[in-house]
Amino acid sequence: MNTDLKSFMVSYLRVVLGTLMPIALIAFLSITYSLGGHPGEPISTATYSAMHMT
Repeated sequence: MNTDLKSFMVSYLRVVLGTLMPIALIAFLSITYSLGGHPGEPISTATYSAMHMT
């Protein structure tokens, strides 16, 4: 492989992976947080009162 091409590919992959990794991390964490758990897990039943406590 040409040294210029290798240098370009290394720089390109650093930029692409450096951009995609934080996006994937934020997406994974925000989906998990908004669902209240990991996708595919059974939803936990919380004990809520039927009456409003005022």
